[in-house]
Amino acid sequence: MSAEPILQVNDLKKHYPIRGGFFSGVTANVYAVDGISFHIDKGETLSLVGESGCGKSTVGKAILRLFPITAGQVVLGGQRIDQLSAGKLRPLRQRVQVVFQDPYSSLNPRMRVRDILAEPMTNFGLATGKDAITERAMKLMDKVGLPRDAVHRWPHEFSGGQRQRIGIARALAAEPEIIICDEAVSALDVSVKAQIVNLLGDLQKELGLALLFISHDLAIVEHMTHRVAVMYLGKIVEMGTKQQIFAAPRHPYTKALLSAVPVPDPKVKRERILLKGDVPSPINPPKGCRFNTRCPYVFDRCRIEEPPLRAMAEGHVAACHLHDLPAADNPLLTQGEPAPVHA
Repeated sequence: MSAEPILQVNDLKKHYPIRGGFFSGVTANVYAVDGISFHIDKGETLSLVGESGCGKSTVGKAILRLFPITAGQVVLGGQRIDQLSAGKLRPLRQRVQVVFQDPYSSLNPRMRVRDILAEPMTNFGLATGKDAITERAMKLMDKVGLPRDAVHRWPHEFSGGQRQRIGIARALAAEPEIIICDEAVSALDVSVKAQIVNLLGDLQKELGLALLFISHDLAIVEHMTHRVAVMYLGKIVEMGTKQQIFAAPRHPYTKALLSAVPVPDPKVKRERILLKGDVPSPINPPKGCRFNTRCPYVFDRCRIEEPPLRAMAEGHVAACHLHDLPAADNPLLTQGEPAPVHA
């Protein structure tokens, strides 16, 4: 891993104002992302996981500067980019690319594959001339496992998995240092998911890419990630290495998520943790710990004081007041650990 992270996010916040009417102004805010920090090193995969609506996709879009952030910093390769003008940001967009969730809507149906791949090449001056662009596009087809003559076809002529390969090729066309995969396999069939995940892993090893892998599928995450950050209602509640998160979770929410993942080995027993109630509204998040309305171990302090992220082990942090209790009284330490997904 490099000494300086390729991406550093510091106390990132994104609040969406809610307006009551034309004359009434802002009446409330949606706290989609409410102060999160993490880094990604060169060649590393960080997976951002959590239930739908927790804010993980908003994080990806904020890093890409698809909208202005409310507060915080986004630092790319040592340079802060969240305050740059559109003109100064444009050349830096080459360094961070994205693969979207829906392979059907993310490709322009009126453009052939060759022209889709040509856009980032011409935008960043990576290739000039029709023949050079076509040859480069064909080499990208080789990298993502599609035939070279596919560059002359239209997006509607491909299956969902093939379209996602084209989306990956488009991201690679800019020669990025980091790719944000926003639920990049969630719309695909199970067998195709595995192929795309393996492709991303192979490309990462070959090109030294860093990946921010946004997903709700923990089985996929365990297969491909180096570190995991668990989000709940706009906050990171736990973060650590793959081994730490899957073998020794230190937050009740993480433990509940892992308990819901099917275990391939029928001999391995896992107690399912059923969370009560629904996820609270991000317009009016609970006071104290945001998980307190659903936590099976909640006590009075949880409803009053928000727990900070604290060190559990080297590189492993969790935000839970239970860790202030003696070890013998901490249910996260006394109830055993969940069996790994791929036991």
